[in-house]
Amino acid sequence: MNKSDSVVIIPTYNEKENIENIIRAVFNLPHSFDVLVIDDGSPDGTAAIVKTLQKEFEGKLHMIERKGKLGLGTAYICGFKWAIEHKYDFIFEMDADFSHNPEDLLKLYDACANQGADVAIGSRYISGVNVVNWPIGRVLMSYFASKYVRIVTGLNIADTTAGFKCYRREVLETIDLDKIQFKGYAFQIEMKFTAYKCGFKIVEVPIIFINRVLGVSKMNGGIFGEAVLGVLQLKWRSYFKKYPQKQAKQIKA
Repeated sequence: MNKSDSVVIIPTYNEKENIENIIRAVFNLPHSFDVLVIDDGSPDGTAAIVKTLQKEFEGKLHMIERKGKLGLGTAYICGFKWAIEHKYDFIFEMDADFSHNPEDLLKLYDACANQGADVAIGSRYISGVNVVNWPIGRVLMSYFASKYVRIVTGLNIADTTAGFKCYRREVLETIDLDKIQFKGYAFQIEMKFTAYKCGFKIVEVPIIFINRVLGVSKMNGGIFGEAVLGVLQLKWRSYFKKYPQKQAKQIKA
């Protein structure tokens, strides 16, 4: 079986209701994606379900098991390093709970593989507010959090806190992943800001975000609080930090 050029990283903690369905949905897409699950010691048996599925999807479904909840950011950085080591060209972030529609992976892939983007963001706010089944308070908090990040950082991105993304491998090889400081909600902002400061082209692809139906949300007010203070720290540190720059592609004669 030929290895895919793309891997979808899915962090999990207590996602037994969703994990099999989300994996099957990714593998049913017309483009061949591999999947890497990063499980943080889920006590509900999420990892056991993945291990069973690995027998069916040998060579396509991978898993890294970690002991305890170590944070979303560290899960993705662990996955990024694994994906770089295994030479995937396109590396995706996606939630396990179907709030991100697996079919939208195709749009993110097209943006990076065919339309020149270095980072493609599945954006809830690039064409209005496309969020389904969220309480209005959470919609407003998320929307204005993105506005706040834009004002502080200067990022020309409508959905600065989005967690549904595709990176070209070069982006993650250029960013010093060991120096990414935030582990929670602010991690998503820091990665976008760092990619922007490194000179990479970031585009937003409109998606519809649907709140989870099964399982329990990991979001809370403290996570948003981290983002508010974290953005100020991020901007302040940027004045004193030198960012590695995107390398110009060599044109073959």
